[in-house]
Amino acid sequence: MATRFTVLFGLTLLLVSAAAIAAAGRQPEPAKTEIARLDPPAPAAAPATPPAAAPAATAAKPKFDEAKALADLRKEIAGKENEPAGKVFMDIDVMQNVTAGKLLAIMEKGYARSLGVTCTHCHIPGQWESNEKKEKEAARGMIRMNATINNELLPKVRGLDTDHKPLVNCTTCHRGQVRPALQLP
Repeated sequence: MATRFTVLFGLTLLLVSAAAIAAAGRQPEPAKTEIARLDPPAPAAAPATPPAAAPAATAAKPKFDEAKALADLRKEIAGKENEPAGKVFMDIDVMQNVTAGKLLAIMEKGYARSLGVTCTHCHIPGQWESNEKKEKEAARGMIRMNATINNELLPKVRGLDTDHKPLVNCTTCHRGQVRPALQLP
């Protein structure tokens, strides 16, 4: 039992370290209180000016309808659900050989739920092949990291006494949040 705990604890540290390394390049935005502190003080003898008029109301963006978007995509690929995603969709990078129908299910039930997001986190609706969002490239890197952990690292961990192949997935670290926890509470 102690060996299994040690192995699992070591694996957890490996995953947290990988997430920390991935996040290391990002600088956190300064807190609003820091921004306020860095702003120069207002002049003491500033003349009173009337408040600026409120900007004109802008039209609210329509809320993204994930169910409709997925239904539209399923209609678009009708009859091609069992073909490789790389042949059905444009700009498929890391899951080219997964079937088109399975790719949609993975995106909807796997990635979206694991990170607590919708399609718009990585994609621009109607321009699914666009690489404009940095989150799409981050997701591709995470898919590659996941494959490395599952296919190369976990098989080398001795002492994992299981009756199934040990696996990690997005939920292992993300737990329904975009940013995985990097510290214990």
